[in-house]
Amino acid sequence: MNDLDALPARYRLVLCDLWGCVHDGYRLLPGAENRLKRWRTEGRKTLFVTNAPRSAATTGRQLDAMKLDPMLYDGIVSAGEVGIAALKGRAVGFCGTAADRADLVEAGLELTDKGYRELACAGLQSHETVDDYAERLDEWRRNDVLLHCLNPDRVVDHGGRRVVCAGALADAYEAMGGRTVWHGKPFASTYDHALDLAGGPPRHAVVAIGDGLKTDVLGAASYGIDCVYVAGGIHDGEPYPADLTPGWRPLMTVDSL
Repeated sequence: MNDLDALPARYRLVLCDLWGCVHDGYRLLPGAENRLKRWRTEGRKTLFVTNAPRSAATTGRQLDAMKLDPMLYDGIVSAGEVGIAALKGRAVGFCGTAADRADLVEAGLELTDKGYRELACAGLQSHETVDDYAERLDEWRRNDVLLHCLNPDRVVDHGGRRVVCAGALADAYEAMGGRTVWHGKPFASTYDHALDLAGGPPRHAVVAIGDGLKTDVLGAASYGIDCVYVAGGIHDGEPYPADLTPGWRPLMTVDSL
């Protein structure tokens, strides 16, 4: 029996992470679709809250491609969507893949390659590391560019391969004195957006579910909502850090949905 089978009825809104909980970047994870069906039959509302740097519309199309029934969830809140809202109305620089660029442009961002003072950082090329960005980081710092991190994740497992994410690049930029703005989990603006989208339920009726210790778990603890930690995800095999959330622990720990 999965402990999630006994999730208390008071949790009417589930804020569920995607990557590492529902899918691995390529396909749905075992048991995820059945769990979503069970939450639906239990009368719970489910919002996917993801640190993906893409718009909510693009994230939804990715789920469609994985054959996930859209009737099993009530909406999507992505770090990219929150960042897009913050950057609209002015020309900004860009860092990420061609697909990331196309998505941001489709969502209404004006991107430029020169003269920018702010930068939308969606990620790295799949084969690159933070060290590959040393010259670009130095240039941004010299020009006092404000880096908007559209994906706070540091790494993600993409179909069994670990990939470096925008959060690692933002860490390096901050370490050299660069200015950053973070969008996504664990930051309160993302949870505010999710609760607004859900109609403003009380926090005691909300539970977050995710596999990221410094994003899903820390975000829930900081925001004052309960959390289910999925230990079989990105931190598989690692012990829960004793100093991560002093005096607070997840509602429960499960291996998977």
